[in-house]
Amino acid sequence: MLKPFATALALLLPATLTAQPAPERVGLVDRVLDQHILPGFDDLAKATSQLAMVAAQNCSPDNEDLREAYGRAFDAWVRVSHLRFGPSEVQNRAFALAFWPDPRNKTPKALARLLADQDVALLAPEEYTELSIAARGFYALEYLLYEPQLQQPAAYACALVQAGSADIARLSAAINADWADYADLMRAPHADGPYKTNAEATQELFKALLTGLQFTTDMRLGRPLGTFDRPRPKRAEARRSQRSTRHIALAVDELEELALMLAREGSGLQAELAVAFEDTHQAIDAIDSPDLSSVATPFGWLQADIVRLNLHSRITEELMPPLGEELGVPAGFNALDGD
Repeated sequence: MLKPFATALALLLPATLTAQPAPERVGLVDRVLDQHILPGFDDLAKATSQLAMVAAQNCSPDNEDLREAYGRAFDAWVRVSHLRFGPSEVQNRAFALAFWPDPRNKTPKALARLLADQDVALLAPEEYTELSIAARGFYALEYLLYEPQLQQPAAYACALVQAGSADIARLSAAINADWADYADLMRAPHADGPYKTNAEATQELFKALLTGLQFTTDMRLGRPLGTFDRPRPKRAEARRSQRSTRHIALAVDELEELALMLAREGSGLQAELAVAFEDTHQAIDAIDSPDLSSVATPFGWLQADIVRLNLHSRITEELMPPLGEELGVPAGFNALDGD
C-alpha cells in the first residue's frame, strides 16, 4: 500500500540535492524538538493520565466526563501521531496506542472475545500488555465507549475501559520519559548513535512530515472517500465518536507547524506552504459531517476530495521536493524505509 508513494517521492526529489543541510539550519533540530516534539508528547502523557484517573472513578460508557477526557487524550495522540520514530516505536508502542486502519475488524472481534470470556486475570497491567494490539489503545476504547454491542456484560466492559485507559496512560508516560534521552541523541549526533550527523537527524524530521502527510491523505481521507462511484464512509477513522473530520484538522495543524519550522524563516517557500495549508484548513472547514458520512453524497465527496487534492498534489507533490532541497536531503531519499 505504501510502496507506490515511496517510489513517486523518490522520483519527485531532485537529483542535484546536496547531502548536508545548509549551515544556517544548525539550530533546526533543537527548535523542532523544543517547540514541536517534546511539548506534544508531554501533553499526551498528561492527557492520558487524566483519562486513566477519570475512568478509575467512573467507567460508564455514557459518562460525559469520561468521554471528554477520552476526547482530550485522543486529540493529544493525533497531534503527535506523525512522529512515528524513536520512543514511539519501542515495543510497538505506537501500534498499541493506535491500531488503525483495521480492514479485517480485528479490534471488535478481539473485544468481543474478551467480553465473552470475562477473564478478570487479563485486566492486570502485566497481563493486559500481552493482549493483542487490536484490543488495546484509543480505537479499542472508542468501541467500548461508543458501540452498544460491545458494552455488555456491563461490569466487565467497565473494567475493560479502566484497564484500557490505564494501559494508554502507561504507554504514553513511557514514550514521554524516553524522549528526554532520545532528544539528546538527536541534538548531538555521533558515530554510535541512531543519527551520525545533523543531516540524518534533519532527514528524520522531514520523513515524519512526509509520512504524516501520506497517512492523512491516504488513510484518513482516502479510505472513506473510496471512489466517486463507490464511497466508503464507514471506513472513516473514529466515526463512532464523531471524530473523523476533527482528526484530519488536528493532523493538518501539526503538519503545518512542522513544515513551517522546517522551511527557512521568511523564505518564499515558507510563505507558499502557509498559503497552501490555510487553503487546506478552509477546505476541511467546508466538510459538513464530523464522521465523514457526507462523502456518501456527490457534493460531500467532492468537498472531502478537495482536502485530499490539496494535501497530495499541492503540498506533497509541489512543495515537498523544494523543501527537501532546502534541507539538503540526499537524492533518492526514501521517506518510508529510511534509505
